Amino acid sequence: MTDTSTDRVIVGSFGGSFGVKGEVRLKSFCADPAAIADYVPLYSEDGRAFAQIVLTGQLKNGFSAQVSGIITKEDADALRNVTLYADRSAMPPAEDDEYYYADLIGLTVKDTGGATLGVVKTVVDHGAGDLLEITLPGASETTFLPFTQAAVPTVDLAAKTIIADPPEGLFPEG
Repeated sequence: MTDTSTDRVIVGSFGGSFGVKGEVRLKSFCADPAAIADYVPLYSEDGRAFAQIVLTGQLKNGFSAQVSGIITKEDADALRNVTLYADRSAMPPAEDDEYYYADLIGLTVKDTGGATLGVVKTVVDHGAGDLLEITLPGASETTFLPFTQAAVPTVDLAAKTIIADPPEGLFPEG
């Protein structure tokens, strides 16, 4: 089984059936949403491969698509909420000051004075901008740090470190 955290990148998800002829609803997380079909094969978390995806229409929150191996409405409904991954090697390199979410997970977050604030657990986007979910040292609690230039002035992937200047009160005083 391939390690999806390093060898693959999340590119979208299925939203169930569209119509009765086996088409699916497809939500793309790509900068160019239609490019999701260019990164095939796409994989589910359990390793199932989808060798061909043909976008057949534009929907409010994505596309309708025909997917290899999906021929009935029931097949398509079974894919509801399945996350899709593409091989990292198929993806374009990230631009300057752009990062794949997978590259940020696990990075150590330090404040501008060098004190460790925590580790990036995940990256979420609820529509108002990206947030880094940070696991606090020695605790199970997490806090959310806005992933903005002001709050996160430095990301050093080589050093596996993020330097943060968080808003006051966001992290407990150490």
